[in-house]
Amino acid sequence: MTATLTRPLSVTDAIETRRSIRKFVQEPMNEADLREILRLASLAPSAWNAQTWRFAVIQTPEIKEKLREAAYGQAQVTSAPAVIVVYSDMEDTLQTVEDTAHPGMGDEGRSRQRATFDGTFGAQDVAQRGQWGLSQANIAFGFLMLAARGLGYDSVPMLGFDPAKVREILGLPEHVQFAGMLPIGKRAEEGFPHHRHSVERITKFY
Repeated sequence: MTATLTRPLSVTDAIETRRSIRKFVQEPMNEADLREILRLASLAPSAWNAQTWRFAVIQTPEIKEKLREAAYGQAQVTSAPAVIVVYSDMEDTLQTVEDTAHPGMGDEGRSRQRATFDGTFGAQDVAQRGQWGLSQANIAFGFLMLAARGLGYDSVPMLGFDPAKVREILGLPEHVQFAGMLPIGKRAEEGFPHHRHSVERITKFY
């Protein structure tokens, strides 16, 4: 089993060396590394500290096979030692919203957090507020990829799957929305180098 890295990559190195990898070394992930990656991803920012993201970590071969079917046969799902499904559960967030108020704000902060969320999302339907929750989970998805690379692991972000089938396989409620599926492990291929627009092509300065 791979040992934990003692010297994580810098943020710059993690970004510059990240590749979309679809073939992985066939060895289990180090459990401490996996938990640290999830911890780092959970430090992602969110509006009102809502933390709408949730992680489903799949390492069981049988479940990965089912996920591969739901992902239209994409082989990286079963090649990776672990697959992390990142989803947003806005309904759970609303039910437990007081927990997201900073302890330093005391009871007043908890009450204010409840009032803010009830006032903002109470009149919206499940799908509407679910979209807002997904926008927050997408931030954590990006953090997850960089946290993985920072500890020497590789991944490939996936949106090519049937959401209804993934909900069924993982036993998730109908209202959850998916930021993506992330096969993760040690690379068994180098992948393509970055090919991106220039900063000038995608930026306007005011």
